[in-house]
Amino acid sequence: MADDIAAGAAGLTHLRADGTAAMVDVSAKAVTKRVATACGVFRTTTEVIEAVRGGGITKGDVLATARIAGIQGAKRTSDLIPLCHQLSLSKVAVDFTLSDTQITITATAATTGRTGVEMEALTAVAVAGLTLHDMVKALDPASELTGITLQSKSGGRRGHWRRESAAAPGQVPLHDTQRAVVLVSSTRCAAGQREDTTGPVIVEWLAAQGLSPDPAIVIADTEFAGELRRVLATHPAVVVTTGGTGPTVDDLVPEATAALLTTALPGIAEAIRDKGRATTPLAALSRGLAGLAGGTFVVNLPGSSGGVRDGLDVLAPILGHLLELAQGAGHDD
Repeated sequence: MADDIAAGAAGLTHLRADGTAAMVDVSAKAVTKRVATACGVFRTTTEVIEAVRGGGITKGDVLATARIAGIQGAKRTSDLIPLCHQLSLSKVAVDFTLSDTQITITATAATTGRTGVEMEALTAVAVAGLTLHDMVKALDPASELTGITLQSKSGGRRGHWRRESAAAPGQVPLHDTQRAVVLVSSTRCAAGQREDTTGPVIVEWLAAQGLSPDPAIVIADTEFAGELRRVLATHPAVVVTTGGTGPTVDDLVPEATAALLTTALPGIAEAIRDKGRATTPLAALSRGLAGLAGGTFVVNLPGSSGGVRDGLDVLAPILGHLLELAQGAGHDD
């Protein structure tokens, strides 16, 4: 029996050779930024969802209470789960998406340290969900918290991991808070007549910001609208486009982007044009837009190398805070 325990313990870092539990020694691990996102689904009735939307729950603001509970739960994870390390959390965000009969809970936790924050994100979802039940149990004692899963994590030796399915069947899709997509709108590059030099630059820059960018996607100008719609349906955190922002009949990017934005951010687009005008007056011809498409930040950069550099310079000091706001975090006091 002891041999069986020892064999089983070999692949479990929380177990010693004799099968007894111990907190893992992480002192030799590298200090890196670590982020984890988890989700869960709270299933209830249409009447409860309507009451939550309309503020008709007598106990108070359901979502605000559950959000604070989830954040507090993440902060107390090491007290609740015996072998978890105490972490100094740099961020905890808890968000809710309501549909007809369910509330999808998404929690993101971040730290800079030697071990991951998966358990903190999962605990935030669990505690937020339990609080939802406590708030609505008088109306629906049969409500159900289910599907608590880790969606993505990054940092440490293993780098970025993402669940293959971004959402369980019947669940509202989640935004991957680390994933970025680069779209290059260029008919000539797509046809192999010219090499794309802007996409790889943007991909490298996004990775340096701590994001996990896909390889750049190069499409013909006429295919841009459909590709942007397809990409947004996968719910990345960021979509950066390059090319197709000028005034010619082939420059279709601004129109396609405008049709999908839910919140325009004109100040960012103007700052990019201002940055370019310091170098060339032709920067004023760019019609690029910036804004949020749901929870995804979308920004159009010009197709020139210089225009891309200008745009990335503008984004560098604001992107992190912008993504936090897009994911539901509030402003600092």
